[in-house]
This record gives sequence, structure tokens and C-alpha cells, in this order.
Amino acid sequence: MVVLSHPTGNAFVRAALRALHAAGSLHLFYTALAMPHERALRWLPLALRRQLLRRHFGEIPPERVRTHPWREASRLGASVLHLDRLTRPPAWASVDEVFAEFDRHVARHITLRQDGARVSAVYCYEDAAERTLQAGRVRGLRCVYELPIAHWRTTQRLLHEEAERLPDWRPTIQGLDDRPEKLARKDRELELADTVVVPSRFVLDSLPAHVRATKRCVVASFGSPLPPQASTEPVRRDGRLRVLFAGAMTQRKGLADLFAAMRLLDRSDVELVVMGSPLAPMSFYRGQCDRFTYEAPRPHHEVLALMRSCDLLALPSIVEGRALVQQEALACGLPLLVTPNAGGDDLVEEGETGFLVPIRSPQMLAERIAWLADHRMRLSEMSRLARQKAADTDWARYEAQVREVVAS
Repeated sequence: MVVLSHPTGNAFVRAALRALHAAGSLHLFYTALAMPHERALRWLPLALRRQLLRRHFGEIPPERVRTHPWREASRLGASVLHLDRLTRPPAWASVDEVFAEFDRHVARHITLRQDGARVSAVYCYEDAAERTLQAGRVRGLRCVYELPIAHWRTTQRLLHEEAERLPDWRPTIQGLDDRPEKLARKDRELELADTVVVPSRFVLDSLPAHVRATKRCVVASFGSPLPPQASTEPVRRDGRLRVLFAGAMTQRKGLADLFAAMRLLDRSDVELVVMGSPLAPMSFYRGQCDRFTYEAPRPHHEVLALMRSCDLLALPSIVEGRALVQQEALACGLPLLVTPNAGGDDLVEEGETGFLVPIRSPQMLAERIAWLADHRMRLSEMSRLARQKAADTDWARYEAQVREVVAS
């Protein structure tokens, strides 16, 4: 039996919960907030209600869920009220402090639980694992640690290189100034783990050599969603090739390189659509590229509708783990134009489901976009192959890998 913990929950945590529950291996799931149903939230402001609805875990029975809500609830409330001083590290309601307090809470319960004889393993995630893994070791439990993004040394090196290469973009690059104690905690978490689960070959290769040599390291790739039920065919438009960038508007995701590629192209038959959260004034982005269509963040079903109106997803990321937007795009029939550092190199069959390009390569981005604009007749077949690739890499594969990690 396994205790799994994560402060917030997301797509891959939910997949792990499904996997463990289906196998009869889930003892308890610890999280910060778990909402029972939408009716209980109808009196809250819309922005907060949307945040909280993400914390409903219908994948498992409610009796398997344990919560520790107060600090995370304070963080969400402060965010909605724009009380930044309460959420900026190292403030009491910052993400770092929420995760650290949650980790201490889970560790206390593992240490004190009277039915601990039923539990054989703990399964937890980066930044909320150190105390939990320590408690697991004291009790003789196996310690599984999932690292969903590249190791911090690789991340810091690449991001600092970007800040030097493109200083104007530095304000958009989050994580450059992580506190030393936070980075040291990440290393301690890795050292405490028996098994390290990563989502891509890129993340595996970023691990320190001694970790790869002394730990069991498993690549369990995140899954693709099913094609949207409303339509399995993407909505094609006559005219311009629509290239979609989806994500935070940061050079971490290579947006500066994509803008540079559009300047090199300078073609009226190519339209760049940028959907995401700005991390600088919009005037900054317009100064970098004056010809793009901006689309604000929106509910997930509307994101999928926007995807189906486009022809190609471009994500020339500098550092990721395995960007799930790639697989959402495939499910919508969009070929990919991505870097290996986006963590989805296994999703790209060159010229069929998309193209891989090196990081920091505006010229190659421009060449691939130009090729697609000149060969529009290929898009229908590439779209079919993209949807097939999504079907072949669904969440069932990831869930099977999680079950194997726990059972072995």
C-alpha cells in the first residue's frame, strides 16, 4: 500500500491516483485542498471558484483523501485579492512556504500513524518531499520521488545563459533567483529517494551522474488526452498558416526565438497566435514582434477550441520537463514544432507529426514554418498522424508505468 502526497494535484498526479487506486495499492492521498463538488462553491467569486474546482479529486473515493488546507487557502485568497506581499517568497503564504508546511504535515502523519504496518511506500513530488521521505525512511518504507522538470542545476544554467543572451527578456524568466536553501532542499530530496521517476529523457539526462548511478531511475512519460469530443477533426481555415504558441509568455519557453523567426519570415501568409499570461507589459512583446494575435488565458475547453482553429503548435522551449500542451495539441490534430528540451522528442516523427529543432534556433524555426506554409497540402495527413500519436501515447501508458514502479 502506498501513501501519495502532492499539495495541489495536476494531470499527472491524477493519473497516478487512478493507477494506484485501480491496482488496489492506494492507502491515502494527502493534498492541501480537496473540494467535494461545484455546488459547495457557488457563493465564491468566479476566479476563486475556478481555482478551487481544480481541487476536486473524483478519481478516488473521498475516504482516501486527507487535506491540510489553511495555508494554501490563504495563498489562493491572497492571490485573488492581489495581496502580493503575502504570497511573495519567503512570505507565510508563498508557494515555497505552503509546500514546506504541507511536507511537514504529511511527515508528521506518516510518523504517527498507527496503521503504518499496512503501508510499504511513500510517493511524493519535488519541493514537497524532504520531510516526507525522511519519515518514510525512518519507518522503513520505500521512497518514490517524481521529478517533473529538469534538475535545478540544468535549469539554472540554461536560464542564466538566456538572461545573458537576451537581457531584455530577463524579467520574463521566473526562477532565476531561487533561494539557495530551496535549491539545497531539492538535492536532499533526491538523495532520500530510492526510486526517481521522470517524465522524459531530457529530465533523466539532467540528473547528476551519481544519482543515475545509485538510484533506480524510471522514465514514465506523461500521457496525451483523448481528442476533444466535440470534433475529432481540427477546424481548418483558408488563407494564412496559423502558428500557435501556448503558455506563459517567457523566454523559458523560447518565445523570443519564435518572435525572431517571425521577423525572419516576414510573410503575410503566416499568422502567429500567442495565447498565455504576459510576464511583462504587452508593449514589450509588441516591441519584439508587432505582428502576432494575442489570445488571453481561458478555460480548458476554450483552449482546445482555439487549438483546433490553428495549424501548428510552436514551443521552442529552453527548459521543461514534458510540456503537456504538446500532447493536447497532438490530440487536436496539430503537428509540433518543438525542441528536445520541451521533453517530447518521442512525440515527434520528423515530417509526420512535426519537427524537432535545437534550442536558440530562430533560423531553423523560420525554415520549418516556411516549409509548412509552402506545403499546406501535407497538413491534413500530418494532422491525422498527430491524432494517432496522441492515441498511442495516452495516460493509460503512464498509469501502467506508475503501477510497475510501485509493484516492482
